[in-house]
Amino acid sequence: MARVFVYGTLKKGQPNYKHMINTAKGLAKFQGRGRTVEKYPLVIAGKYNIPYMLNIPGTGHHVAGEIYSVDDQMLQFLDEFEGCPDMYQRTLMRIEVVEWEGKGGAGEARAAADGIMECFVYSTTTYPPEWVGLPYHDSYDSSGKHGLSYVLRESRD
Repeated sequence: MARVFVYGTLKKGQPNYKHMINTAKGLAKFQGRGRTVEKYPLVIAGKYNIPYMLNIPGTGHHVAGEIYSVDDQMLQFLDEFEGCPDMYQRTLMRIEVVEWEGKGGAGEARAAADGIMECFVYSTTTYPPEWVGLPYHDSYDSSGKHGLSYVLRESRD
């Protein structure tokens, strides 16, 4: 099982969470909530209001999200869903555990107990330069006060 940190539309209560609980796509088990150890710019961009974490460590905010354990099938689905490696790149990032529900071996408990663990995160190094000037968010909610509702793929032109 791999650990994945999601900060956007795949979180609970967000438009694409349905994919995380669709066992036909693989297994994803919620482990807890966390935030990036480094600061990153989280922007909402493009005509479909997609959340992007720009891979610019040290700029922006400690981004909040959820930690999942996923099997190989789900990881492969997420790579395809996230347009990896073209739109997003999957990289390991250090995540500070804020709340832990996961149950597992001593190694997993120890990783969570010291507060920091490595998780795969979908961020991007390929984006229009003007995105750096967009407002930075510390957490994402499709129906947040930013007023930029995410457009589902099936509703795009």
